[in-house]
Amino acid sequence: MIFKLIFLLIIIYSLPVFTEEIIYGKPKVVDGDTIHIGKNKIRLFGIDAPEKKQICLKDNKEWLCGESSTFELLKIINNKDVICKILDIDRYKRLIAECFINNKNLNQYMVHEGWALAYRYYSKKYVIDELHAKSKKKGIWKSVFINPWDYRKNN
Repeated sequence: MIFKLIFLLIIIYSLPVFTEEIIYGKPKVVDGDTIHIGKNKIRLFGIDAPEKKQICLKDNKEWLCGESSTFELLKIINNKDVICKILDIDRYKRLIAECFINNKNLNQYMVHEGWALAYRYYSKKYVIDELHAKSKKKGIWKSVFINPWDYRKNN
């Protein structure tokens, strides 16, 4: 009997522990790097998109790059369910997460297509995607813009 109990305890303690929280559902898009699923405010990990009211310059003309970034996230989500893997909570009590539709990483997509920047202060995970977007002049890279973190600081 003792042997069986010890064996059972060894098995239980050797199993992997999954502490990763998952949130799943149809999101409301707030801007190019923030969504809400139910009551959960979720900030996409490792990226920083233009603020919703942010303006960029293309051919010396202003365009609403923040709204365009928001629209691109809306477009890729297209009313589908999103799965978010929660990694942290920020100082504003938002969940920090990598979010997916099927196996497509939305964080990576937004940077790769030029609608957000790699947020190097927190992660270097999407730097290669940013370099790709910049070299192809995708998204906001086809214009002159202020980095979102600088725009927030000045506004």
